[in-house]
Amino acid sequence: MLAKVKTSCYYGLLATEIEVEVDITNGLPVVNIVGLPDVALKESKERVRSAINNSGLEFPLKRITINLSPADTKKEGTHFDLPIALGILAASGQIQLAKLAQVVVLGELSLDGEVNRVNGVLPMLLEMYTQGFRKVILPLANIEEAKAVRDLECIGIQSLKELISFINNEVEIETHTGSVLATWGNAEFQEDFKDLRGQENLKRGLEIAAAGSHNLLMIGPPGSGKTMAARRLPSIMPKLTFEEAMEITKIYSVAGLLDANKGLITQRPFRSPHHTASMVALTGGGRIPKPGEVSLSHYGVLFLDELLEFNKNVLEVLRQPIEDGHITISRVNASFTFPAKFMLIGSMNPCPCGYYGSENRGHTCNCTIQQVNRYVSKVSGPLLDRMDIVIETAAVSYGDLTSNIKAEGSKEIRKRVEKARQKQLDRYEGTQFMVNSQLTPSALKKYCHLDSNSHNLLSNAFSKLNLSARAYNRIIKISRTIADLDESDSIKSHHVAEALQYRRVNNLMGR
Repeated sequence: MLAKVKTSCYYGLLATEIEVEVDITNGLPVVNIVGLPDVALKESKERVRSAINNSGLEFPLKRITINLSPADTKKEGTHFDLPIALGILAASGQIQLAKLAQVVVLGELSLDGEVNRVNGVLPMLLEMYTQGFRKVILPLANIEEAKAVRDLECIGIQSLKELISFINNEVEIETHTGSVLATWGNAEFQEDFKDLRGQENLKRGLEIAAAGSHNLLMIGPPGSGKTMAARRLPSIMPKLTFEEAMEITKIYSVAGLLDANKGLITQRPFRSPHHTASMVALTGGGRIPKPGEVSLSHYGVLFLDELLEFNKNVLEVLRQPIEDGHITISRVNASFTFPAKFMLIGSMNPCPCGYYGSENRGHTCNCTIQQVNRYVSKVSGPLLDRMDIVIETAAVSYGDLTSNIKAEGSKEIRKRVEKARQKQLDRYEGTQFMVNSQLTPSALKKYCHLDSNSHNLLSNAFSKLNLSARAYNRIIKISRTIADLDESDSIKSHHVAEALQYRRVNNLMGR
């Protein structure tokens, strides 16, 4: 007897429809799974066997052939357990699948018949919804994630026995209908800019970076507030749009990092990998490629604390995703593309001891010029060129720490940032751009007009600072963002002058 159950499978962030076909015939007791299954999928027959027996049902001692169609596409994952179990029970005549017509089934089985949480549910359900499916049966632990798909009927189950009782109309299980969550855009942050004392130039730089989605590098002695400031950056960034939240949630779903109690990611990601992170950890990869840190920080912040402690080869792989906004991982069988539109925030000390240039603040640097140059040379010129804003941070004074003056909070700064972002969205409506940092050289000529004073200022700076063509373009982008924060439609000379302050790279790096 033959039985068919609909399910899905994901490849990177792309998903496809899969049909599980189960055929049971007389012969020696054996279970064959065909259709290019991976190791975890081949092992599902043992999980399914024990789950069926421990649920009070009978596993047929016959020849069982399970085909995963289309058969020429590789399958991986444990979410095939539940559809395979239903197919075996239906093919052996123990249940009827009429109630599951046009229903997607996902779920991993434990040996006692419990249905466990699986990864990648959101991209699979979004694809199946576009294919015309409107109902899904999946683990109860994934129900919040599934409810993010609007108008999809979601049935969460806890065990195989419960599902069989539901199919036989012995029990009723609550059906949830997917909808836009009312609280998805109301994220609250525990860390606030009002806690950051002093460092007004750093606050200004972070505000500009957030407004235009620019990369930023902080250089300063230990304890000057670099890490503290970076961790508060998401609190001043614009709220996620629903489309952005869906994209981020898909990535976290595939990576298995989604909170079971939340349907959507409500805050912009902040990722801070340790400096021992490998190239694969940063970019993504593995036998079956998974998203790396650059993708997990999509639409958010990738913070590299102690930048110079990272392996130089690891840092160099960031150059391509910074420019392209995505990263492609190629393997023998396929290529996987993950989005990677992130803000790169780095922090570093100016020398090995950390106090180069701080002699007038009570610290003594014992590093030689050769040691300083060798230390900072770990950051290559091309990568440094991609840092839009470079800011020097000074040690915080006792007066700043004990001052009773109320510091500006994240909510006030975020209002200005959101207003600047809205100007950019209005300006680039109908184009591929959303923020100033995404502008191409041809787009700069169209949207960033400089007056004669600004041209003269930039011309002098280009020769004196030995700027590259990329640095020239980035200065104009920063000037455009500063003008947006100033609510100015045109870029003026004082906007360019402020932007140039953030490109004093050679002075700050000791080069």
